[in-house]
Amino acid sequence: MINPGGTRTRMRMFWVATLVAALSTLAVTAWAQPMGGGMGQHGGGHHGRGGDGMMGDSPERMGRMVDRMLDGLNATDAQRSQIRQITQSAAADMKAQHETGRGLRERAMQIFTAPNVDPAAAEALRQQMLAQHDQASKRMMTAMLDISRVLTPEQRAKLAERMKDRAARWKDRAARMHKGERPPR
Repeated sequence: MINPGGTRTRMRMFWVATLVAALSTLAVTAWAQPMGGGMGQHGGGHHGRGGDGMMGDSPERMGRMVDRMLDGLNATDAQRSQIRQITQSAAADMKAQHETGRGLRERAMQIFTAPNVDPAAAEALRQQMLAQHDQASKRMMTAMLDISRVLTPEQRAKLAERMKDRAARWKDRAARMHKGERPPR
């Protein structure tokens, strides 16, 4: 006998897992961007304005980003407010994480450029970097779970589909840029 409720539960879990995977990819990518620009960035940050992606954005800009994310999901004002609070709190925590990561990367360069590279010091630092990355990953997962509790299953499914479409567009854009083509605006 087929359990229709079980199929629905599995589908719901599939969509939640898809959303979590997509959001974590987006979040880790945003978190990993170096302050003040990185490889492939012209002038640093998002669209050359400096900063460090979402983590360096003003609360007003982050609010607009959240609103844009929720557009088309029929999100209520209460949902928008709750998600805005969740993302602002996570961004503040991630900014501190980013600063810690920067210090660890600076320490790595000190070890690498020392007259005698100490393998034990390098391994200890690698372990610190792993722990710091794990802590940041946990914080982003907490934010995603908090957001999942605010959105309905239908809203999460719609958001996951939009994120999938966006990822495909970015992949296509990266492929065109790799070939030397100018991406459409």
